[in-house]
Amino acid sequence: MLRIGWFSTGRGAGSRGLLRFVHDAIADGRLDARIEFVFSNRQPGEAQGSDAFFELARSYGLPLATLSSTWFRRAHGGGSMARHRARFDREVMRLLRGYRPDVCVLAGYMLIFGSEMCRRYPLLNLHGALPDGPTGAWQSVIWQLIESGATQTGAMIHLATEEVDRGPVLSHCVTPIAGGDFDADWEALAGRAVGEVRSAEGEANALFRRIRAEGYRREPHLLLATLQAVADGRLKVRPGEALDADGEPLSATHAAGLPLTGEIEAAMAAAGD
Repeated sequence: MLRIGWFSTGRGAGSRGLLRFVHDAIADGRLDARIEFVFSNRQPGEAQGSDAFFELARSYGLPLATLSSTWFRRAHGGGSMARHRARFDREVMRLLRGYRPDVCVLAGYMLIFGSEMCRRYPLLNLHGALPDGPTGAWQSVIWQLIESGATQTGAMIHLATEEVDRGPVLSHCVTPIAGGDFDADWEALAGRAVGEVRSAEGEANALFRRIRAEGYRREPHLLLATLQAVADGRLKVRPGEALDADGEPLSATHAAGLPLTGEIEAAMAAAGD
């Protein structure tokens, strides 16, 4: 049985949806795993979104640990979180010292880990872009895709390292963002500067919303399929290392991680997504 640690800031519906999706797969017997703990860098009462996330975790009977990064930063002299990262991570590791997860999932966790944490746990991060695609938060990724006129995007699971969004890749899926219903949205931007669109419409822009919706549909399936690959031995992970079934570096045979597009599209069709 795969033992999973779960890290999330728990800001909104997406974070709750990912936890629900994997929890339901475990409960249904589709994933031979157990969620050992849920950790958030917010504390109860800090925000409505995270409180709803905590309520969901408790409803599943999952052990919940919290430590507010905002409170921690202020209590230790303020300034940027980068100044406090190592000390904060050590306190998180102290809180979680009784758990022995095989892998940890970062699902909407809004902090960067330092080197000690990256050496302690295999940290699986879900990033809403292809391995050679844009870095940063999903909002920034989408605007970069629009700026470049991209015809496809996707999502990947990679191991978190100190180099943001560039750790060893475990898996990916591809999402077309041109043709079909996308064409009218791209045509609506013809002759307009992306900066102008971003200022005038922001995330309400039709193309932005459509790109996000297609990624949002696929990301839970990618996370689940990757955890299934680890659980059944197709993937092996150690802190900072992605390995194939034979224990060799995955990059030697799959530079972009396991290609799971077909598997995910089939799973979406079966689920009616």
